[in-house]
Amino acid sequence: MKSFEITGTKRDGLTKQDTKKLRDNGLVPCVLYGGKDNLHFSAPVLGFRDLVYTPEVYKVKINVDGQSREAVMKDIHFHPVSDKLLHIDFMEIHPDKPVIITVPVKINGTSEGQKQGGKLVVKVRKLNVKALPAHLPDAIDVDVTNLGIGQSVRVGDLKLNGVEFLDSVNNVIAGVRTTRNVVETPAEAAKAAKAK
Repeated sequence: MKSFEITGTKRDGLTKQDTKKLRDNGLVPCVLYGGKDNLHFSAPVLGFRDLVYTPEVYKVKINVDGQSREAVMKDIHFHPVSDKLLHIDFMEIHPDKPVIITVPVKINGTSEGQKQGGKLVVKVRKLNVKALPAHLPDAIDVDVTNLGIGQSVRVGDLKLNGVEFLDSVNNVIAGVRTTRNVVETPAEAAKAAKAK
Protein backbone atom coordinates (compact mmCIF):
# COMPACT_ATOMS: atom_id res chain seq x y z
CA MET A 1 0.00 0.00 0.00
CA LYS A 2 1.22 3.50 -0.87
CA SER A 3 2.33 5.83 1.91
CA PHE A 4 1.54 9.46 2.58
CA GLU A 5 3.06 11.73 5.21
CA ILE A 6 1.41 14.50 7.22
CA THR A 7 3.07 16.83 9.70
CA GLY A 8 0.75 18.45 12.22
CA THR A 9 0.55 20.22 15.56
CA LYS A 10 -1.26 19.00 18.66
CA ARG A 11 -4.52 20.79 19.42
CA ASP A 12 -5.21 21.97 22.95
CA GLY A 13 -8.58 23.69 22.56
CA LEU A 14 -11.40 21.47 21.29
CA THR A 15 -14.33 23.89 21.37
CA LYS A 16 -16.26 25.03 18.27
CA GLN A 17 -14.55 28.41 18.52
CA ASP A 18 -11.12 26.75 18.56
CA THR A 19 -11.87 24.62 15.48
CA LYS A 20 -13.34 27.62 13.64
CA LYS A 21 -10.17 29.59 14.36
CA LEU A 22 -8.04 26.75 12.98
CA ARG A 23 -10.09 26.60 9.77
CA ASP A 24 -9.89 30.37 9.37
CA ASN A 25 -6.10 30.02 9.52
CA GLY A 26 -6.02 27.40 6.74
CA LEU A 27 -5.72 24.40 9.05
CA VAL A 28 -7.81 21.22 9.22
CA PRO A 29 -8.78 19.82 12.64
CA CYS A 30 -8.08 16.07 12.85
CA VAL A 31 -8.31 13.26 15.37
CA LEU A 32 -6.31 10.03 15.50
CA TYR A 33 -7.93 7.20 17.44
CA GLY A 34 -7.22 3.51 17.93
CA GLY A 35 -4.14 3.93 20.12
CA LYS A 36 -3.80 4.29 23.88
CA ASP A 37 -5.50 7.68 23.71
CA ASN A 38 -7.01 9.92 21.05
CA LEU A 39 -4.67 12.45 19.49
CA HIS A 40 -6.24 15.74 18.42
CA PHE A 41 -4.11 17.68 15.95
CA SER A 42 -4.30 20.07 13.02
CA ALA A 43 -2.39 20.35 9.75
CA PRO A 44 -2.41 22.75 6.75
CA VAL A 45 -5.32 22.17 4.38
CA LEU A 46 -3.04 22.18 1.32
CA GLY A 47 -1.16 19.18 2.70
CA PHE A 48 -4.29 17.02 2.38
CA ARG A 49 -5.03 17.73 -1.31
CA ASP A 50 -3.28 14.63 -2.69
CA LEU A 51 -4.68 12.43 0.10
CA VAL A 52 -8.34 13.46 0.03
CA TYR A 53 -9.07 14.27 -3.62
CA THR A 54 -7.98 10.95 -5.11
CA PRO A 55 -9.48 7.47 -5.47
CA GLU A 56 -6.20 6.01 -4.17
CA VAL A 57 -5.94 4.59 -0.64
CA TYR A 58 -2.91 5.41 1.48
CA LYS A 59 -1.23 4.34 4.68
CA VAL A 60 -0.67 7.69 6.41
CA LYS A 61 2.37 8.49 8.53
CA ILE A 62 1.32 11.21 10.99
CA ASN A 63 4.08 13.28 12.59
CA VAL A 64 2.89 15.41 15.51
CA ASP A 65 5.31 17.24 17.79
CA GLY A 66 8.17 14.81 17.15
CA GLN A 67 6.09 11.64 17.47
CA SER A 68 5.21 9.46 14.48
CA ARG A 69 2.25 7.08 14.10
CA GLU A 70 0.83 5.09 11.19
CA ALA A 71 -2.85 5.32 10.35
CA VAL A 72 -5.52 5.05 7.68
CA MET A 73 -8.10 7.70 6.90
CA LYS A 74 -11.54 6.64 8.16
CA ASP A 75 -13.87 9.61 7.78
CA ILE A 76 -13.86 13.00 6.07
CA HIS A 77 -16.26 15.87 6.72
CA PHE A 78 -16.92 18.53 4.08
CA HIS A 79 -18.99 21.71 4.30
CA PRO A 80 -22.40 20.93 2.72
CA VAL A 81 -22.43 24.11 0.60
CA SER A 82 -18.84 25.18 -0.06
CA ASP A 83 -17.38 21.62 -0.07
CA LYS A 84 -14.57 22.95 2.12
CA LEU A 85 -12.62 20.31 4.05
CA LEU A 86 -13.79 20.55 7.69
CA HIS A 87 -12.45 17.57 9.62
CA ILE A 88 -10.67 14.22 9.17
CA ASP A 89 -10.72 11.12 11.38
CA PHE A 90 -7.75 8.75 11.25
CA MET A 91 -7.46 5.29 12.79
CA GLU A 92 -4.08 4.18 14.08
CA ILE A 93 -2.86 0.87 12.68
CA HIS A 94 -0.69 -1.75 14.34
CA PRO A 95 1.30 -4.47 12.52
CA ASP A 96 -0.45 -7.31 14.40
CA LYS A 97 -4.05 -6.02 14.22
CA PRO A 98 -6.30 -6.42 11.15
CA VAL A 99 -7.67 -3.22 9.61
CA ILE A 100 -10.99 -2.72 7.83
CA ILE A 101 -10.83 -0.24 4.95
CA THR A 102 -12.52 0.56 1.66
CA VAL A 103 -10.36 0.16 -1.46
CA PRO A 104 -11.06 1.02 -5.11
CA VAL A 105 -11.80 -1.58 -7.78
CA LYS A 106 -9.68 -1.49 -10.96
CA ILE A 107 -11.18 -3.14 -14.04
CA ASN A 108 -8.54 -4.67 -16.34
CA GLY A 109 -8.86 -5.91 -19.91
CA THR A 110 -11.44 -5.89 -22.68
CA SER A 111 -14.02 -8.65 -22.33
CA GLU A 112 -14.93 -11.16 -25.04
CA GLY A 113 -18.50 -9.95 -24.68
CA GLN A 114 -17.49 -6.37 -25.55
CA LYS A 115 -15.72 -7.61 -28.67
CA GLN A 116 -19.02 -9.22 -29.69
CA GLY A 117 -20.87 -5.94 -29.21
CA GLY A 118 -21.91 -6.29 -25.58
CA LYS A 119 -21.58 -3.53 -23.00
CA LEU A 120 -19.44 -3.80 -19.85
CA VAL A 121 -21.36 -2.57 -16.81
CA VAL A 122 -19.38 -1.84 -13.63
CA LYS A 123 -21.66 -2.10 -10.58
CA VAL A 124 -19.11 -1.71 -7.78
CA ARG A 125 -16.32 0.89 -7.63
CA LYS A 126 -15.12 0.16 -4.07
CA LEU A 127 -14.93 -2.90 -1.81
CA ASN A 128 -14.62 -3.31 1.95
CA VAL A 129 -11.67 -5.47 2.96
CA LYS A 130 -10.07 -6.69 6.17
CA ALA A 131 -6.34 -7.43 6.39
CA LEU A 132 -3.21 -6.91 8.42
CA PRO A 133 -1.49 -3.61 7.47
CA ALA A 134 1.24 -5.49 5.57
CA HIS A 135 -1.39 -7.10 3.30
CA LEU A 136 -3.55 -4.04 2.63
CA PRO A 137 -3.93 -3.61 -1.15
CA ASP A 138 -3.82 -0.31 -3.06
CA ALA A 139 -6.73 -1.55 -5.17
CA ILE A 140 -8.59 -4.72 -6.13
CA ASP A 141 -7.72 -5.73 -9.70
CA VAL A 142 -10.60 -7.39 -11.54
CA ASP A 143 -9.78 -9.06 -14.88
CA VAL A 144 -12.81 -9.09 -17.22
CA THR A 145 -11.01 -10.49 -20.31
CA ASN A 146 -12.83 -13.85 -20.30
CA LEU A 147 -16.34 -12.50 -19.65
CA GLY A 148 -18.84 -13.30 -22.37
CA ILE A 149 -22.24 -11.68 -22.87
CA GLY A 150 -24.45 -12.39 -19.86
CA GLN A 151 -21.50 -13.26 -17.62
CA SER A 152 -20.27 -11.35 -14.55
CA VAL A 153 -17.63 -11.25 -11.81
CA ARG A 154 -18.91 -11.43 -8.25
CA VAL A 155 -17.20 -10.69 -4.93
CA GLY A 156 -17.09 -14.44 -4.25
CA ASP A 157 -14.93 -14.93 -7.37
CA LEU A 158 -12.12 -12.77 -5.94
CA LYS A 159 -9.11 -14.24 -4.18
CA LEU A 160 -6.30 -12.18 -2.68
CA ASN A 161 -3.73 -13.60 -0.27
CA GLY A 162 -4.15 -12.29 3.29
CA VAL A 163 -7.25 -10.26 2.41
CA GLU A 164 -10.83 -10.96 3.53
CA PHE A 165 -13.64 -9.45 1.45
CA LEU A 166 -16.47 -8.15 3.62
CA ASP A 167 -19.08 -7.43 0.96
CA SER A 168 -21.69 -10.09 0.10
CA VAL A 169 -20.18 -12.87 -2.03
CA ASN A 170 -23.14 -12.53 -4.44
CA ASN A 171 -22.56 -8.82 -5.17
CA VAL A 172 -21.83 -8.30 -8.87
CA ILE A 173 -18.73 -6.20 -9.48
CA ALA A 174 -18.88 -6.09 -13.28
CA GLY A 175 -20.80 -7.86 -16.02
CA VAL A 176 -21.36 -7.80 -19.76
CA ARG A 177 -24.87 -7.22 -21.00
CA THR A 178 -26.29 -7.50 -24.48
CA THR A 179 -26.93 -4.46 -26.67
CA ARG A 180 -28.60 -3.99 -30.04
CA ASN A 181 -25.17 -4.02 -31.67
CA VAL A 182 -24.36 -7.62 -30.78
CA VAL A 183 -22.72 -9.42 -33.72
CA GLU A 184 -25.30 -11.66 -35.41
CA THR A 185 -24.61 -15.01 -37.01
CA PRO A 186 -25.37 -15.15 -40.79
CA ALA A 187 -28.55 -17.17 -40.06
CA GLU A 188 -29.75 -14.58 -37.50
CA ALA A 189 -28.99 -11.75 -39.94
CA ALA A 190 -31.00 -13.47 -42.73
CA LYS A 191 -33.90 -14.07 -40.35
CA ALA A 192 -33.87 -10.41 -39.24
CA ALA A 193 -33.83 -9.29 -42.92
CA LYS A 194 -36.90 -11.47 -43.74
CA ALA A 195 -38.78 -10.05 -40.77
CA LYS A 196 -38.41 -6.55 -42.25
